[in-house]
Amino acid sequence: MPYRSSGSAIDAPVSILLITSRETKRWVIPKGNPTGGETGHTAAAIEAEEEAGVRGAVCPTPLGSYRYRKRRGNGASLMFDVDVFPLAVSQELPSWKEAAERERRWFSLAEAANAVEEPDLADLIRSFGAAEFNKAARRDTRLGAIAQRSKVGPMFAWFQRLLPRTGNFFELFEAQAVSICAAANALSRLLEGGPAMQDYVREIHERESDADNVTREVLTTVRRTFLTPFDRSAITSLAASMDNAVDEMQAAASAIDLYEIKEFEQEMKDIAAIILDASRVTAEALPLLRDVGRNGSRLHELTERLVRMEGHADEIHAAGVKKAFQRYGATDSMRFIVEREVYKHLERITDSFEDVANEIDDIVIDHS
Repeated sequence: MPYRSSGSAIDAPVSILLITSRETKRWVIPKGNPTGGETGHTAAAIEAEEEAGVRGAVCPTPLGSYRYRKRRGNGASLMFDVDVFPLAVSQELPSWKEAAERERRWFSLAEAANAVEEPDLADLIRSFGAAEFNKAARRDTRLGAIAQRSKVGPMFAWFQRLLPRTGNFFELFEAQAVSICAAANALSRLLEGGPAMQDYVREIHERESDADNVTREVLTTVRRTFLTPFDRSAITSLAASMDNAVDEMQAAASAIDLYEIKEFEQEMKDIAAIILDASRVTAEALPLLRDVGRNGSRLHELTERLVRMEGHADEIHAAGVKKAFQRYGATDSMRFIVEREVYKHLERITDSFEDVANEIDDIVIDHS
């Protein structure tokens, strides 16, 4: 399911790319069957490029699945199960394999859900951004300024003058999510390689600095606020877990820069894609903390997804390190050590997202 955000703000609208089927011209997502023994998400990325002309980071953990009936050339009408993998689009090709056979179009989440015929697919699309939940946690427009690149820090003097007695913790959490999402996006693009790698390393460092500014403001606000929306330790623990995620992204970028790595194994790219999707899920969850009682069920769904993604990342991490050892352990020990170092940081990032999920779950249990 190819998607993109219209901006860097935490509440930026999400769009879904749909294509027309070749025969009936109904709106569908790119899909197909694995043909060469590749994994499901790898096959999904291939189909997205061939059918829709898009490339990007595809999360190996499926969003869910749906069933649909397809008529075969021999007249049989058979039921198929489809796993749906989120694909963060980074490139739209001007021409692609099936451009002459299909139309492609970007839809809002609501429009895309209404355009597809399969009810289960429509439900998956609606759940992807869950705008109906975020409406309950609508924020004022001041947060938009925080999303501007490398301008988080200077905003806090202005926030300071506007602090209510209960603190501006929700705005700070959401500002942290902006830094997390931006750093995760830069990390995903960094692992694609190419001439822009140094720019992405620099951006990750800048985003980590932004995240540090937010964390310091959270700790300061906790100390000077009389009434807090949650237990003080819950606030500081949630802020620390988010900060750890960005710190590990910076550590991964620093290792890649230090060892001058230019090419990356598919397992590394897969974990980076999980990190990117985990940042999106985190960004959706944080605004819902404004009304835990009303949004507790949705928050639990999102934290479960984060935990599931961390488990999947552990499996990919183990497979990647094993493959690196088998390839380089006996002949190029330095190459193995370098790759293991990168895997270590990527795995720690996903561990941090699981910590975020656990902290959110604790808040839900205490306040829902």
